[in-house]
Amino acid sequence: MSRSTKKGPYIDPKLMKKIMKQKDSGDKAAIKTWARESVVAPEFVGHTFAVHQGKNFIEVFISEGMVGHKLGEFAPTRTFRGHGRIVKRVLAKT
Repeated sequence: MSRSTKKGPYIDPKLMKKIMKQKDSGDKAAIKTWARESVVAPEFVGHTFAVHQGKNFIEVFISEGMVGHKLGEFAPTRTFRGHGRIVKRVLAKT
């Protein structure tokens, strides 16, 4: 179920504060965040985020196509190791 349109998209207030501070200073360092559920706002475009993956941080550069998605979508928490392999059986002759 999605969030109510009356409330608007969820953007972490601390994260928005960090973005505004970085825009004023002109700094281009990656912003460390644990707020994976935060929606990417148009103000985020052009900034780099270090999104927590559970064990480490993944750097994500925000582009216009990412607006409206959540930060966690761009830092997967699980590593795909492939599907099960098909192993041929050798039948023993008796």
